[in-house]
Amino acid sequence: MLEPLIFDASASARDRILLCAQQLFYQQGIRATGVDKVIAEAGVTKVTFYRHFPAKNALVLAFLQQRHQRWMLAFRHALNQHAALIDALPAALLSWFRDDYRGCAFINTAAELGSTLPEASEIIRQHKREMAQAISDKLMPEQQVKTAQMVLLVEGAIVQVQIGEDAEQVVEVLRAALNALLETGA
Repeated sequence: MLEPLIFDASASARDRILLCAQQLFYQQGIRATGVDKVIAEAGVTKVTFYRHFPAKNALVLAFLQQRHQRWMLAFRHALNQHAALIDALPAALLSWFRDDYRGCAFINTAAELGSTLPEASEIIRQHKREMAQAISDKLMPEQQVKTAQMVLLVEGAIVQVQIGEDAEQVVEVLRAALNALLETGA
């Protein structure tokens, strides 16, 4: 679902740092990734790094903001590939699960950082609200009261695949649950 990030040595130093942070934080975790590793991978000096990101927390916030923008754009695009949510949502998730999937970067960040970086917690909550809105936007008005239940199903599917369950089976269970939810009255 997400377009792969391509390292471009001619990109600005800030963009290279952020690109490396995107890859390293998602693949290895925020706490496991030191600033020195990001600096080395981005090919910048410490002075350049700290000019753009005065602290690792600033980089974490920029990572989350950029990930949010990229993910929401891809998610909305994937949802728009099908007319009905019952087809769109499973297809969107399955395409994401097939990528280099390491779970939801926002759930992972919440688990890693807890409440130690309140600004990150707010970005995470905003991301989840916008994801819910994208789902709600695909529903008929009378179905929108079920958005919270659908989001809970989606979050469960995300975690199930992250812990190693078969993505296609999880998506089929999600599809059946969505179908049952939509068939019941409001």
